Parts: sequence; C-alpha cells; structure tokens
Amino acid sequence: MHITVDKLKSIVVGSGIVNDEDFQSAREEAERANRSIVNVLIGRGDVLEDYMAELLQQYFNVPLVNLKSVSIPTETLELIPEAFAKTKNIVIFEYDKESKTARAAMADPFDYETIEFVRAKLGAWGEPRLSTSASLKFGLKQYKKKIGEEFNKVIAENIQKSLATSGETNLSKMAQQIPIVVILDSIVEHAVAMGASDIHFEPLEEDFLVRYRIDGIMNEILSLPKVIAPILVARVKILTNMQIDEHSKPQDGRFRFEMEDQNIDLRVNVMPIFHGEKVEMRILKGSARPLALEDLGLSDEGVKAVGEEIQKPHGMILVTGPTGHGKTTTLYAILHILNTPKVNITTIEDPIEYEVSRINQTQVNVKAGITFANGLRSLLRQNPDIIMIGEIRDNETVDIAIHAALTGHLVLSSLHTNDAPSALPRLLDMGAAPFLISSTINLIIAQRLVRRICKFCVISYPMAAEVKRLIEAQIALTAGGRTVNAPATLYKGRGCNVCGNSGYHGQIGIFETMKVSEAIRQLLLKLVPVEEIRRQAIKEGMTTMFEDGLQKVEKGITTIEEVLRVVRE
Repeated sequence: MHITVDKLKSIVVGSGIVNDEDFQSAREEAERANRSIVNVLIGRGDVLEDYMAELLQQYFNVPLVNLKSVSIPTETLELIPEAFAKTKNIVIFEYDKESKTARAAMADPFDYETIEFVRAKLGAWGEPRLSTSASLKFGLKQYKKKIGEEFNKVIAENIQKSLATSGETNLSKMAQQIPIVVILDSIVEHAVAMGASDIHFEPLEEDFLVRYRIDGIMNEILSLPKVIAPILVARVKILTNMQIDEHSKPQDGRFRFEMEDQNIDLRVNVMPIFHGEKVEMRILKGSARPLALEDLGLSDEGVKAVGEEIQKPHGMILVTGPTGHGKTTTLYAILHILNTPKVNITTIEDPIEYEVSRINQTQVNVKAGITFANGLRSLLRQNPDIIMIGEIRDNETVDIAIHAALTGHLVLSSLHTNDAPSALPRLLDMGAAPFLISSTINLIIAQRLVRRICKFCVISYPMAAEVKRLIEAQIALTAGGRTVNAPATLYKGRGCNVCGNSGYHGQIGIFETMKVSEAIRQLLLKLVPVEEIRRQAIKEGMTTMFEDGLQKVEKGITTIEEVLRVVRE
C-alpha cells in the first residue's frame, strides 16, 4: 500500500484505537510474516476492518465502496482478466461507455501503475474507489459465480469431448482425461464460490443431477447426461483412493482440492442406490478459524453457562442436534477457549474438520482399526486433560467417555437428539447407568441452524393472523407453562444480488442450554419421562430453542419461517 509506516502510525495511533506498543508489535509481526501492517492489525482484532477503511479513506481522499451492495454486470467485471484482478486486488464495478470512465474498487487507490494499466486496457479514465479486503474478496468471487451463467454450456462442451474419445472403454483412463477433470473442477470451484457446504451427484433414471446445499437448503444446479455418471464417479474414486470396480457397497474417502487462494478438503461418500452410485461431498475448510460462541448465535446466558462449566476439571459437556447443524463447530469454539499451553487436549474425530495448533487430533480410520471406542481408549493413555470425541455413536464409546469424565477428564462430545433434555434418556438407551450419567453430565447444548436474513435487503412487514396462530401453538407446546410473547414485528429479505435474490445470506444457530442441576440429577435417577426433565429445566430458567429463535426473529436476524422450519413440533 502506498502509505509510509510513519504516516500509517500517525493515522492509526492518532485515532486512539491502537497504542504505540500494539502498533510496533504489529509492525514486527508484519515484517516476520511478510504481510502488511494493516492486515495484521485487522487480523489480530486491534482495529475493525470497516473502521480502518474509514481512517484510510480520509488519507486517500477517495470515496469508499462496498461491493456487496453493488450489482456488477458480467461484461463490466470481465473488462479486466480475473488473474490480473486477483493479483492487483482490483474489481471494475462500473463502466460508462459514453464518458469512457471505469470505476474500480481497490485496496490501494494510490497504485497508479494498476490504474494506468486499466486506462490503457480499456481506453478509459480510471476512477479508483477504496474498498475493504472483505468487499474485494466478495467482488472477486463474482468471477467464479459467473460460471453459473454459462455452466451448462461449459459442461456440455467438455462432455462431448469426453464421449468423443474413440475406442476408450477403460473407466480409470477416461476418468483421468482432461475434459472430465475440467468438469469436476468446475463444479467444485462453482460450489465453493456459491458458499455451498455439500455437493451431491444423484443418478436418476435418465439424468445425472448435481445439487448443492447452500445455507442448509438443497439447490438444483444442473442436470448432466446419464452416460457421464460412471466416468465422473470414477474420477471421484480415483481422487479419494476408493476401489473403482466396487459398485455394490458404500465407500468413504477424502481429497484436497487446491484453489488459487485456499486449499479445500472434501469428505466423500459413495453410496449405491437404485439408478447407480450417489456421491456426497462435504466441503471442509480445514484452515478456517473457529468462531467465538457469540458469533455462532449463543445468547449471553448460554455463553455464561459454558464459561462456568468449562472451568470444572472433569465432567462431560454434550452438544446435540441433527447432522449438518453445526455441532462440531460449537465444540471447536469451546476448544478454542480451552486451548492454552497449560493443558493437553486430544481429540478423536471423523473427520477432522478444523486443524488447530496445539491440539492433538486423531482421525477415525476403521481400516486401520481406529474407531471412536478403541481410539478413545488409546487417547486416555496420552495423559490428556481435555478430550473431544467427535460423536458418541455406540454403547462402548459412551461407557469409555463416562468413565473418562469420572476419572478427572473434561470430555466434550456430540450426540443426535431433538433437544437438550432428550440427551439424558438417549444415553440411557445406549446402556449407560443412570447414576453414572447423573454424576458426569454437566451441560447439554442443543442447536439448529437457521438462515440469516440478508442485511443488505432486510425489510419489516406485519404479522399475518395464520402466522400468529402457528407461533402461539408452538409456544404452548414448548414453553412449559411459561409466558412467552410473539414478536411484535417480523422481518424478511427482499432479495438482492448479494443473496442471489433469496433474501438470506449465511446461517446462525438457535440454541437451548441446559445445566444438569441437582434437581435434574434426582429426576434422572428416578427414571422419570423426559417431559418432566424438560419442565424442570424450563423452571430453572432454560430458554428453549424456539424461544431463542423468536428472540432472533424479533432482532431481525432470521425469519419466523426459518425458526418454524427447524423446530416445529
């Protein structure tokens, strides 16, 4: 960036946000890591990115632009090549043919060499605009999103090339041919650009369907000719070291996909179904930073409860909910708090979704004899203070986990139940003794993921009588006799280019956090129905998931339709 260190220091330190000592340490860290001081200050949380942009705007004396709120025509975006745009951190977002003027979002508006390139390339006057790193990253992603506009054409051309291979019948060789590689790579790149969490290849009677799960919702992307199915599946099997000639039983694998700015891990399952083999690929961003509990959507009361329970040297904390609703992310957020040099943290996971420094992570590998149960048994000989078990799936695992919690270890794990109180009878069903459960379980967190309303197009609207009736009926079922009011105002997204006109952008959790009190322990020992445990937890102040959802509806974070979709009984 074309600004001297002394000038940057006078701007940042002069704002009062950062002191001299913090700026100097950021400068030293930037030199060691070959990064800019601005990026270090923002990355460490010393300065918010938006505030830094405002400070720099005053220095550069150019307008500030947020590309998330701008609709960029495809022809405008592609006025400069994608590779150049990414190298120079520049996005052309507006072009006036009559006045020959191009407006460009830039991280460094004083980069005159880049501005001169744009002028020479377009024969137009370049008007720089300052933009944040997050804004530019969003703008640069539009290059990949544009794949979708001609996706069928791109895929079709490569399919024809694949099928035109004369005399080739070997699946393994066909799966490694360039067109098949391009098809699969294009689909993965497009999925990542769209923010998908999963890619599904689904064989139908006549077609091969490609679907993405985006913000928890399945989206149909394109339909490929059925003839390409075995070749594409074979390509996936080669990447994951699966048996190519095995078509009658499920197979699991994993591979790493290298993109320009990040490495993406994909966990793959191939399952035989009626019309062929279905492929499910979970997109894992292994280098992603574990989020804070507040960022996940946990309330102040929930964060306080977690903070109190993790201070205990032993016992068990469980996170419950369906598959794909963020249980592992919550566990890692808790581990992030616990991860200090003073403790030995070990995990047994399937798969390892986040790579975290100073945590000893073990991957389940059934072929090598590493299951949750025997892996956990071995981990206990590693002298751990804290153990994280990716999921409690069987009687043997729950038995070892409970005994670990009884013998001086803090154990974190996940479980599949509908709500927090149901975790206790679920453990009973898995063979755990009531007195052991009551002695070890300290905290149970139940959660669901709902879609966030897009903040760039959010609007309020009056509540319909039918919606009010549904809310009141759900309150009657879940509030345990406690008075809960319906939201006074409802919100939704109108739809814009940021959210792809869906009205939603991103996800957030709704939670219920149940501390296992002495009264609940006594009820468990009496083997009472789960409804009695739920009523006692509510009596002691537990906020149900539906109530937590209503609070987020009232704040304009999500819609009532989303909350009802995931928790309606």
